[in-house]
Amino acid sequence: MRNRVTWAGARLAAALVILFVASAGFVAGAVMRGPTVGSAVFLLLGVAGITLFGAGLAVSAGGMLARRPVLEMDADGLRRPARWPLPRRGERVLAWADVAAIAAVRRVTPRGRELDYLVFLPTAELAELARTAERPRLVALTLRDVPATAEAAAWCFAVEPGWDAPLPSVVEEAGRRRPVPLIDRRTR
Repeated sequence: MRNRVTWAGARLAAALVILFVASAGFVAGAVMRGPTVGSAVFLLLGVAGITLFGAGLAVSAGGMLARRPVLEMDADGLRRPARWPLPRRGERVLAWADVAAIAAVRRVTPRGRELDYLVFLPTAELAELARTAERPRLVALTLRDVPATAEAAAWCFAVEPGWDAPLPSVVEEAGRRRPVPLIDRRTR
């Protein structure tokens, strides 16, 4: 599964370009003004802006253009490639034999938007938790900082609107690789 280029990503890149150009304007204004305290402040702000917004633009645009997969499935198991610009050797692999179940979980973001998550559960205990837990404990499957579910969080994927395959086809593909129970907790 890959993330497609979305309008949200394009807007982010455009905003970073605008901020980068504005920072360059700060530097140009400081240089044209001459050596004053105000010019030095504007020069520092401009250089900081060019550095930060330039790095953000490189990461944002590079991530869109690199089109590195979010999730790969093959005969051996699941592969979570490292995010761009990190090297590919940082990817993680989960063998199919270690997948006890797949959970589909829905979480409400702080802005009130619903976001689906696909969690590949590596133990039977986590599968039972996903099957029987109340909503707050269920959401813990998606959080890295909860010790009881940290093992599941490593294999939790937010189903972004830009994925090139919808959630049902991802689950279907996983089922073709190895029959794994699906625990769909998006509606309860």
